[in-house]
Amino acid sequence: MTSSDVTPEPAPHAGGKRTARPSRGWLKVLGIGAAVLALLFAGSRLSLLPGLGDLFGEETHDRSGPAVLKSIQDMSAYEAASGNFQVVVDLEKDTKFVPDALRGTRTLFVGAGTVAASVDLGKVTEGGVVVNEDRTTAELRLPRAALGTPALDPDRSYTVSKQRGLFDRLGDFFSDNPGSEQAVNKLAVQHIGEAAKESELTARAEKNTADMLKGLLGSLGFERVTVRYGDDQG
Repeated sequence: MTSSDVTPEPAPHAGGKRTARPSRGWLKVLGIGAAVLALLFAGSRLSLLPGLGDLFGEETHDRSGPAVLKSIQDMSAYEAASGNFQVVVDLEKDTKFVPDALRGTRTLFVGAGTVAASVDLGKVTEGGVVVNEDRTTAELRLPRAALGTPALDPDRSYTVSKQRGLFDRLGDFFSDNPGSEQAVNKLAVQHIGEAAKESELTARAEKNTADMLKGLLGSLGFERVTVRYGDDQG
């Protein structure tokens, strides 16, 4: 047999097995991912340089529709006082027999809001205003002052910290409304309302309303004006 008839065989790999080579598709995917990471890293670096901060800067577009008027209500209450309140909400949610690192949240939230106190002058009965014949004295009996619904101020309220377990993080990632603060907002409103009830806000509103009415009727010529609230016989 001549040398031209001999076909050389490839040398076997060690152990009799061939080494698997990565497919070109995976190499392309890794290359694209590396390019994207490099681009993002370069963008964060370029934003620190003067003149290049807007190259990768974020833009905000407000595409909200116009506000629509739903209803109008006539107001007869005189808002005589308003209180500013602040509360620190520490809300923790745990799952039984599951470590906090896997399932659980803890949110530290500072809520700031206002509560108004008013006297509804529209509820004064027919016999609630007594005037003498000379129109020099007047006696008014008004309903007690009432507290309004607490209004949370978004400009002064903020989340200090929020800790989440692994499953909660994944849930927020796939959720349409990740990191919802609805629960802490409700608690902040509740605590602010409770603080307003314990304050002297309604007493201040009644005093301010009485002073306003005395000044108004005094300018009309009344020399003596008496204001009482509810069943007060004072």
